[in-house]
Amino acid sequence: MNNPLLDFSGAIAFDRITPAHVAPAVDELLQRADAALAEVTADGFPAQWNAIARVLDVATEQLGRAWGVVGHLCGVMDTPELRAAYNAALPRVTAFWTRLGADERLYAKYKAIDPAELNAEQRQALSNALRGFRLSGAELQGAARERFAKVQERLAELQQKFSENVLDATDAWNCLASTDELAGLPADVLQATRAAAQAAGLEGHQITLKMPCYLPVMQFAENGALREKVYRAYVTRASDQAEDEARRFDNTGVIEEILALRQEEARLLGYGNFGEVSVVPKMAQSPDEVLHFLRDLARRARPFAEKDLADLRAFARDALGIADPQAWDWPFISEKLKEARYAFNEQEVKQYFPAPKVLAGLFKIVETLFEVQIRRDTAPVWHPAVEFYCIERDGRLVGQFYLDKPARTGKRGGAWMDDARSRWLRPDTGALQTPVAYLVCNFAEGVDGKPPLLTHDDATTLFHEFGHGLHHMLTQVNEHDVSGISGVEWDAVELPSQFMENFCWEWEVLRHMTAHVDTGEPLPRALFDKMTAAKNFQAGLQTLRQIEFALFDMLLHTRHDPGESILPLLEQVRSEVALLKPPAFNRFAHSFSHIFSGGYAAGYYSYKWAEVLSADAYAAFEETRGSDGEPSLETGRRYRQAILEAGGSRPAMESFKAFRGREPRLDALLRHQGMA
Repeated sequence: MNNPLLDFSGAIAFDRITPAHVAPAVDELLQRADAALAEVTADGFPAQWNAIARVLDVATEQLGRAWGVVGHLCGVMDTPELRAAYNAALPRVTAFWTRLGADERLYAKYKAIDPAELNAEQRQALSNALRGFRLSGAELQGAARERFAKVQERLAELQQKFSENVLDATDAWNCLASTDELAGLPADVLQATRAAAQAAGLEGHQITLKMPCYLPVMQFAENGALREKVYRAYVTRASDQAEDEARRFDNTGVIEEILALRQEEARLLGYGNFGEVSVVPKMAQSPDEVLHFLRDLARRARPFAEKDLADLRAFARDALGIADPQAWDWPFISEKLKEARYAFNEQEVKQYFPAPKVLAGLFKIVETLFEVQIRRDTAPVWHPAVEFYCIERDGRLVGQFYLDKPARTGKRGGAWMDDARSRWLRPDTGALQTPVAYLVCNFAEGVDGKPPLLTHDDATTLFHEFGHGLHHMLTQVNEHDVSGISGVEWDAVELPSQFMENFCWEWEVLRHMTAHVDTGEPLPRALFDKMTAAKNFQAGLQTLRQIEFALFDMLLHTRHDPGESILPLLEQVRSEVALLKPPAFNRFAHSFSHIFSGGYAAGYYSYKWAEVLSADAYAAFEETRGSDGEPSLETGRRYRQAILEAGGSRPAMESFKAFRGREPRLDALLRHQGMA
């Protein structure tokens, strides 16, 4: 019990976990899980849900939780020692889950369970489990079975390698720039880049590829040569086009092998391609249905995107003197056009969004709408910047979450929610285990003693991830395989996150979560009105960009020969839907972590699919809003009960219809994005 990874009695001991704990903890937990598997698959063991759960689920849940902690630390505090410990244990952990999912004896036990003896949650979990066995190769025999296990093990290694290459390539690149070269950049970004240079013992400003630095350079730097340099470094990360030394992070071979193994996995399972495997547990019925959905949306968005691009070209030519804009010019042109058209810029808005004030505003809307209380809590954390909170209702604990906001070296980019622990009425103790979530962002840090300032996009990202967190934490389901986000179809899992983004465009919400960093004044209504007018600025182009990614992903996993280069397919997709063609050196796919290491393989379409659901769900709040503009508490309660509390305990379409009274419609999404 000296190993903190083996202590499940309370909060995770992040202050005590070291890489040296990983191997012995994994040894112990795998031994327990193997013993539990042997016990429940013995001839005399009853084919009963609770009997199996008391032995096997308890052991595997602990293995999953401890391994989840190690994986989480690799994402937020990566070190060479931790990475080595993780990679050393990864094949054994993967092999166990593969073996468990394909165990014929366990599959037979589950098939022998009488569904009539189960409650509704357990029946859904059993149905998911039986489907999971089939997708995990439980019906394979002999050489095919052995090969399937080898494929899973190698895929786990490759997906981890892909992620490491992107992180290392991002962290490895930086350049020094003078103040003159950074003309146009906001003051807080200049302060941060100067501080980064000083920390490295250098003069000037240090530019990196982390989003809080990269994006402002692309949007505001007047120096086109600097924008080109930073753009080229960003879009060639982890690729064969990177600068000489950085080519050691090239993901080309990793991508080819991942695609070949996914194709092989699909064939072993009796499917034509990996796209067919991917949609089995999703709302979409087939890859063709997904392709039709994406192409239909592209057709509707294209006229708006064409107008967006025509406006950009005319403005670049007439106002900025840029006759032939390049890929690294478009973000700069877009920002300048937005400023000219709507008389504000992102940096002006940013001054009104200090992180603590935004967080307080987020908590206020959540507390009001979902009838809970959020307060600071105490627990060991992995970094001094991490905060810990609890959610309560009527004095009872509902869930807890860690919040890790700032970007830093060793932390992977982007933003995400992950589960540290699921809600579960434990079969071994009879006690209710409450859920715990990780909420991770990559925002800029505060400078000169001021709090961090968020862009409006940052604030929207925070609301998005909190929506995932609410789905995980507000569940009232007691069966851990279908509580919270567990068991929710992947193409519906973005509904609660995208739903929450809408509140960042509500005046009644925004006025409570803004205060100028210097004066404390709330966001002026006039500035909010300009932001609202600009809300759908370039919605057509942005929609086509997301469809380009999603279409490429699905075609890559359905129509592509893994032995061929992926570049011709990407070019074909761009010819079909994109209006802006990137330069030949662009290797965006080499850092497309969503599909190569993040669980969205043949599933990136889920963002757009779920956007239809979330926009239609939010329309219910628009329809029931009070005369004072405040959202209806009754609608909030219905949404909470039908969507959030139900988790994965029933099909997502049933939950949606329970809330909306009908199937989803596309109208609200097109209206919200100004493309009606």
